[in-house]
Amino acid sequence: MRPATKRNRLLTMASAVALMAASAAVSGPAFADEAAARKWIDAEFQPSTLSKDDQMKEMQWFIKAAEPFKGMEINVVSETITTHEYEAGTLAKAFTEITGIKIKHDLIQEGDVVEKLQTQMQSGKNVYDGWINDSDLIGTHFRYNQTVVLSDYMTGEGKDVTNPMLDVDDFIGKSFTTAPDGKLYQLPDQQFANLYWFRYDWFTNPDYKSRFKAKYGYELGVPVNWSAYEDIAEFFTNDVKEINGVKVYGHMDYGKKDPSLGWRFTDAWLSMAGNGDRGIPNGKPVDEWGIRMEGCRPVGSSVERGGDTNGPAAVYSIVKYLDWMKKYAPPQAQGMTFSESGPVPAQGAIAQQMFWYTAFTADMVKPGLPVVNADGTPKWRMAPSPHGSYWKEGMKLGYQDAGSATLLKSTPADRRKAAWLYLQFIVSKSVSLKKSHVGLTFVRESDIWDKSFTERAPKLGGLIEFYRSPARVQWSPTGNNVPDYPKLAQLWWQNIGDASSGAKTAQAAMDSLAAAQDSVLERLEKSGVQGACGPKLNKKETAEFWFAKSEKDGNVAPQRKLANEKPKGETVDYDTLIKSWPASPPKRAEAK
Repeated sequence: MRPATKRNRLLTMASAVALMAASAAVSGPAFADEAAARKWIDAEFQPSTLSKDDQMKEMQWFIKAAEPFKGMEINVVSETITTHEYEAGTLAKAFTEITGIKIKHDLIQEGDVVEKLQTQMQSGKNVYDGWINDSDLIGTHFRYNQTVVLSDYMTGEGKDVTNPMLDVDDFIGKSFTTAPDGKLYQLPDQQFANLYWFRYDWFTNPDYKSRFKAKYGYELGVPVNWSAYEDIAEFFTNDVKEINGVKVYGHMDYGKKDPSLGWRFTDAWLSMAGNGDRGIPNGKPVDEWGIRMEGCRPVGSSVERGGDTNGPAAVYSIVKYLDWMKKYAPPQAQGMTFSESGPVPAQGAIAQQMFWYTAFTADMVKPGLPVVNADGTPKWRMAPSPHGSYWKEGMKLGYQDAGSATLLKSTPADRRKAAWLYLQFIVSKSVSLKKSHVGLTFVRESDIWDKSFTERAPKLGGLIEFYRSPARVQWSPTGNNVPDYPKLAQLWWQNIGDASSGAKTAQAAMDSLAAAQDSVLERLEKSGVQGACGPKLNKKETAEFWFAKSEKDGNVAPQRKLANEKPKGETVDYDTLIKSWPASPPKRAEAK
């Protein structure tokens, strides 16, 4: 079975022209000179955080470093999202003209990227020279010894092709691509978060505010906890009911038993509820998948082995997911996949959505939509997600995708060097700010704080404010505890789909998932293919044993079932929230 394909939903963003352009090698003259670089700097690479003189210096370095590889045709692959379309259709052409290295940048579905990656790792045959694949695979890359360790490569074999202006410390997601050995295995190329989305115009309506306050005893605002989210969902669905003659709903989701249901949960739904332990970017020793890791070795995901995949917090997260969809979402939501449900909030009848990707921002601010004002500003905003009743301060709070540049050891050395040049080029300071404006998937701190985004922020619904906020660090991809992402990810939609369809209770579904994950860990342990950091399962103990141990050790997971899973709702005023965040970028030591 193919692993869960998280970003198939974004295929609709791709134009036929972009796909055709990306499927063939970039053609045209290979100038490989400064005139070509100057042309691109003036015509395309604006705005930039660099001056044009500094952009030219960076391009001169690329021209010189690429000389040994001129005329080569290099194959690179990524999933299909707007950011990668821009790379494949525009930046690949620029790189070819400036350096003389021809780039064939393929755009395919994410599941196919993972499948081809597995093929190269298992066969040793070079399928692609460079990869942009999710950092969700960091635990896989770290353990299988097939991936080039970038921090070693940049100072060793690849030093002559490593951009001195790269500034790794400027990348906001480098902790996501760092393994337990402290080394960098991938370099972030694009990032987008899974946040809370709401109708700002409805939430600031004086009538709705007074009615909500009278019923619930607190202000209508951005929910801080799931109790408030539930109250707001109830209020708009059953109290407000209609706005301008249109039936409205307080929640939106999807529930069809389909591969897209898997990432609905692996993309950190359990952590939002309070599953796992404290620790950024992922909980330690138990992560948001419920997998416990001791040292660098995964030791179990079921509660009886010290994990939390089927613990009270995880089960609570599934129960809430099912209850809210049944009570507060449009009736058709239960039978939808993600790609079918994605456009629904923009149609104007949804008050809020907990599980919403910032990659949708560009499609949600188009003129003429019911959720966009006449002046082009959005009627909606995005904000940090509320947390469930099991959540504790210091825990991860949501998911952030980080498609990242990756090199494999099976790629011939010269082709790997040429690919590394291109992968650095598309995240270089010369081009990254413009790319950020095109795709709205930030990887550099310097881009986020650029004045061009200060000016654009009012039309992006809180995207810039979130990425400039201290809250940002609580959103992260799947981490190091997951030793084989492709094998484990596919288990989620199959098992949770049984709860969504009604075939199993939430507890039974999570028990099955935990057992299935432990079975994969056990097979990996017996095979020994992952070496000293491969799985080594704990022996089974009672749930009480592990509850007591986590309490004694000062950890969170697994934690006992709460007597009250719905504390009083708590909200915060959106405008007050964003005013409390820093107005200037954090200081950091200059990159060496």
